[in-house]
Amino acid sequence: MVDLIKYPVITEKSYIALFKNKQYTFDVDLRLTKPQIKALFKQLFNVEIIGMNTHRPPRKKVRVGLAQGYKARYKRVIITLKEGQSINFDSN
Repeated sequence: MVDLIKYPVITEKSYIALFKNKQYTFDVDLRLTKPQIKALFKQLFNVEIIGMNTHRPPRKKVRVGLAQGYKARYKRVIITLKEGQSINFDSN
């Protein structure tokens, strides 16, 4: 199940959302649905999610020498946690 969560997104915008609104941003597997994502985070991190937004960013073209291709697809999820809860990245 941990393979379904690719990595947390650490950008300036996501960092501000974390401290202002308790919103965490992750990139997850493209095939997951919202109920599956909610159950996954609830089971792995023992947190209660009160809001969730998802979107699929556009594909980016990659070029290495003469070879061209595209970056792997993913789904970006922004979850809002209940007041007083947090996700500890060191425990998993």
